[in-house]
Amino acid sequence: QVQLVESGGGSVQAGGSLRLSCAASGNTYSLRCMAWFRQAPGKRREQVALIYTTIGRTSYIESVKGRFTISQDRAKNILYLQMSSLKAEDTAKYYCAASPSDYCNGSAFYNNWGQGTQVTVSS
Repeated sequence: QVQLVESGGGSVQAGGSLRLSCAASGNTYSLRCMAWFRQAPGKRREQVALIYTTIGRTSYIESVKGRFTISQDRAKNILYLQMSSLKAEDTAKYYCAASPSDYCNGSAFYNNWGQGTQVTVSS
């Protein structure tokens, strides 16, 4: 089992930046993928970005490409999401997730979740 704890959320004006962190503990050696999801009120949870932990390959949804960067510090077992040029539509609760599967696209493959951190962007 893996425990995930997010931090770094907050309120920011449009155009601003935030960096989210996710500290992982437990059986982190089993992980193959880590990702950031978000869910806004009344909307479905969506996968924002993912990273294949062993090779470092990343993937993003179209709406955040060029603005968000997912990265990892494997020595410290920390996952990051650097968010820049934030927009009001980025407002959501952001969740860190981890998976032991080689398949990384889709929430069904993730069996470890953090409690989430709120990001609010005002226009």
